[in-house]
This record gives sequence, C-alpha cells and structure tokens, in this order.
Amino acid sequence: MWCDNCLLLLPLLVLKRGGAIAWGVVMFLYSLAGGIFLLNWGQYLYFFFPEWQIYGGVGIGVAVAAALSILALSNRSYIWIRVCKFIWPFIIVLCLIRAILMIVELQRGKDKIQWECEHGGQLWTDSVEAGYGKSDSSFNGFCLSGFSSLYAAFIGGLAVDLVFQMYMFFMIWRFQKRLEHYQGMKGPFYGGYYNA
Repeated sequence: MWCDNCLLLLPLLVLKRGGAIAWGVVMFLYSLAGGIFLLNWGQYLYFFFPEWQIYGGVGIGVAVAAALSILALSNRSYIWIRVCKFIWPFIIVLCLIRAILMIVELQRGKDKIQWECEHGGQLWTDSVEAGYGKSDSSFNGFCLSGFSSLYAAFIGGLAVDLVFQMYMFFMIWRFQKRLEHYQGMKGPFYGGYYNA
C-alpha cells in the first residue's frame, strides 16, 4: 500500500494536483531563468567552449520536463503522467552529474573568475581570443559579492534544484498511483462506488 499523504512538506501541496502544478510552475520558471543565464553569461564562469551551453541546455531541458509535467497534471492524462514518470529519473541523474561537473569546473576556474573581477568584469583573454564572447563589463555585478559567495550560491542552488526535482518526481509518481487507484473503482451503477 502506498502512502497518500506522505512527504507532503508544504501547505501548498495539500492541494494535491493543484499543488503539484504550482510546484511545476516554480521549477519551470527558475530552470528557464537559469538556462538562459548560463547560455548568455556562462562564458564568464566556464572556460571550455561547449561547457556553458551544455549546462544551459540541461537547464532548458528541466524546464521542458516541468512544462510537460504541468500539462500532464492539468489534463489528468495517464499516458503523459507515465511519460513524465519515465523522464524524471533520467533528468535527475543528468542534473546530478551536471551539478558535480559545474561545481568542480567552477572551482578549477576560480583564478580566471577572480582575474575577470579584478579587471572590471572583462571576459578572460583566452576566451576572447577564442571568440567565445565579447569582452565587456556586463559580468561586473557578480564580482561585488566575491568568488566565495558566488561559489556558495551555485552549490546551494544546485542542491535545491536536485531536491525540487526529486520532489516533483515524487508528486508525479503519487498522482499516477492515484489515477491507477481511481481507474480500478467502479461507478455508481452495478453495485456502487466500492464494489468489492
């Protein structure tokens, strides 16, 4: 027997399907924002060419999975709920690998990031020569807090992202079980709702 109300951590999620949809909307918004940030300004933090595009692409992929989950929950579609339940474990593992790589590469590029901050937010010279982006001072806002704060924010954000994804997977699983439970029930005809 599965637990109907286990892991309902937030009051919002007591709403069952509506809470899961709201959770998916939050995930969609922050994943899309994070993906766009990495695609636009990732070259200031990561110094090998496709790296920031891969990380940003994974963020956009999480946003797409959250959007599919929102649609599946809003339509009460058993097929799309099963598709989402199949997709989420792969996305969670991919995001775990991405989080480890992002943290390691951010630490490896610490000196380059500090150089960029000391030079008014300009892009690392090797990156400019390789044509990764133009050298401007749009990154200067992140330099005000320092590398240690930026590093801690990335680690915290990636950890929260993984927890949110695991909880979304739980909500999808729970809703799929609920749909399976209600499919097995009989209607008001021929013996009532709970014809045993």
